[in-house]
Amino acid sequence: MTRRLATTRRVHVGRAYAGGVLLAWDTSTDVVTVALYDGTAVVGHRTGSGTRRHAEVLTPLVASLLADAQIQGTDLDGLVVGVGPGAYTGLRVGLVTAQALALAWGVAVRGACSLDALAAQAVGEHPHRYAEGLLVVSDARRRQVFWARYNAAGARVS
Repeated sequence: MTRRLATTRRVHVGRAYAGGVLLAWDTSTDVVTVALYDGTAVVGHRTGSGTRRHAEVLTPLVASLLADAQIQGTDLDGLVVGVGPGAYTGLRVGLVTAQALALAWGVAVRGACSLDALAAQAVGEHPHRYAEGLLVVSDARRRQVFWARYNAAGARVS
């Protein structure tokens, strides 16, 4: 019997799964971040230093967050994983972990641009501060940066 893997698609971070419980993580930088969303708000999060250790850090953070929330992976409505831009190895760890857990738990997985997520967070927390828009920048190493420009609503414009 062939089992189809959950598909990964880019979606705007604000439009994930309507009313569902989501587990999300981003491994595009040296800091691994995991968050649990209950359909209305983020109800828990964990961060850990993932400098060349993403594979060692991510799964314990996921386990800790789910244990503290007293929720099983099979109770989730979906997973959201950061798809970069970022370091290849960190992204690979995050994406492979998302695919494996989605298959094991029988939930859907979707990808979200890591810069889009940062913009959505900034606009959500301080909506009046960014009336002119904002620029999100992330270290690309080797004296380079990843960047994207957003309007006041947090939508990417370039």
